[in-house]
Amino acid sequence: MKTLLCFISTMMIASCATHENPMLAKAPAQVGIVNHTANFIYSASVDGDGGGSMSKWGAGIGEICCASIPKIWRPGIVVLVRWDMPEDHQHIVKEKLVEVEKYERPGDIYLHFFPDDVIRVVVSNTAGWGKSHPIPPPTKPDANLTEKSTAK
Repeated sequence: MKTLLCFISTMMIASCATHENPMLAKAPAQVGIVNHTANFIYSASVDGDGGGSMSKWGAGIGEICCASIPKIWRPGIVVLVRWDMPEDHQHIVKEKLVEVEKYERPGDIYLHFFPDDVIRVVVSNTAGWGKSHPIPPPTKPDANLTEKSTAK
């Protein structure tokens, strides 16, 4: 009888262990960087994962290893974004907690950098320059238009 009771207890514990809470389940994700500024990004990471760089006005794909995200989006998902955006030859490293915008299905994590340290974090299966990416790709201002507007 003790053996049967031990066997049943073991099976019940094993059964519970294999049922993960879907709200806590994680999916693997790569990190992509999209730069909507005129400054080079030397490195950027999300929760310590990543570390890639991005040119001025550049958009990449999720190719920097190895992050994870919840399989199911829920309000209040926050990540720590750390980035180095040098000014002249001086490295300026900053950190900011950013809420992850709503997504329908897991994908790669894209860090969108805007002027004045505004950062948006989205999850997408489309590259940062793709037409179906949640945020339109960066566009470099036309130098001719900028010069004409400042000359007035």
